[in-house]
Amino acid sequence: MSTERPTADRLTAVATGVDLPRHARLLSQVHDAVLSGQRPPALPRDVVARSWSRLQAGGMSPDHCADVEPADFSEIEARRTRTALRTVLPELRSTLTQVAEDANFIVVIADADGVLLWREGSRGVRKAADALGFTEGARWAEQAVGTNAIGTALIEDAAVQLFSAEHYAPTHHGWSCTGSPVHDPRTGEILGVVDISGSAMSVHPTTVALVRTAVRLAEATLWREHTAQLDRLRGRAAPLLASAGGPALVVDKHGWVAEASGIAAPERVAPPSLDKPLLVPGLGLCVPEPLGDGWLVRRRVDGAAIELELDLGDAPQVTVRGDVNWTRALSPRHAQILRVLSAAGTAGVDAASLSEALFGDRDHVVAVRAEVSRLRKNLGAVLSTQPYRFAAGVTVRRVG
Repeated sequence: MSTERPTADRLTAVATGVDLPRHARLLSQVHDAVLSGQRPPALPRDVVARSWSRLQAGGMSPDHCADVEPADFSEIEARRTRTALRTVLPELRSTLTQVAEDANFIVVIADADGVLLWREGSRGVRKAADALGFTEGARWAEQAVGTNAIGTALIEDAAVQLFSAEHYAPTHHGWSCTGSPVHDPRTGEILGVVDISGSAMSVHPTTVALVRTAVRLAEATLWREHTAQLDRLRGRAAPLLASAGGPALVVDKHGWVAEASGIAAPERVAPPSLDKPLLVPGLGLCVPEPLGDGWLVRRRVDGAAIELELDLGDAPQVTVRGDVNWTRALSPRHAQILRVLSAAGTAGVDAASLSEALFGDRDHVVAVRAEVSRLRKNLGAVLSTQPYRFAAGVTVRRVG
């Protein structure tokens, strides 16, 4: 008996024209064999194998991961109010809901915890989803209900399509689902997941493209709102900068620069807070001052050169020296990123090249952006983007 992968590419669960009932039977055999430690007739797709491995390592039984206790109405409403996804809900509805109803699917929008916030589409499929516990307020994280397109997309930080017995729980084998994470374009963080689900026999490879298109449109809307907010902040910044008495920046709460005076400003600095001075290349140590829905950032003392010491030994850390000195521990992934940037020098690297250096391929651009965003939050404006590199005015010294 040969052990081969079922025919499909990395993103889609089925190939066009595949015999779905036959493929479902094969996947059921694969599921039972892999999870019982036997030799399977075919290998699960990589994304499925990783998910099953995580769940098995966590001690989750496929027969005991389907009990879902939904949140109460007040918590659902609180989550809906907090999430930025509410602002793109009309866009997602106009793109997906009618298509889902016509094709006998449901559209689900979940937050970054995997909690279902909105669910629309085919009445019959919604009724079947109710019986499964796939309802608004339910937490569909992978560690809660097993392999599924919402929870697994959150962990993989990538679009995921699942068919039949690729789901971990046997109670989900009658379903197909396609989910894609939505990212905050300002920070790179995951806001939630857009998912289309229906019966297993309704699966189609083009659903992946449909969901990803809807997500891209939603992220574009979020970015337009962001630029409009910067424009409004910029309009209020001119008189403030004129009276600042020296080089200064006006930034939003995420550190994006709306306007600058007396300095070639970076595109973004670390998110400001009242109790945390900022190191800004070209300015040195700066003090953020609240300014309505933004911040005025100006120098507290005469600017000093910024030196970054990169220690990539057994306990990787970075030390920044300027007007003040501080040291931060680095995760293995962040140490790897800084190693690549150090080697690249002033030329820097683009997201695809950094993806290749970190993951061995050029397909993890979204994950790269999220990691760099988290790293910039930790280190501040010593890193620049487009391409990724150490900021001008930062001297890098590598040890270890």
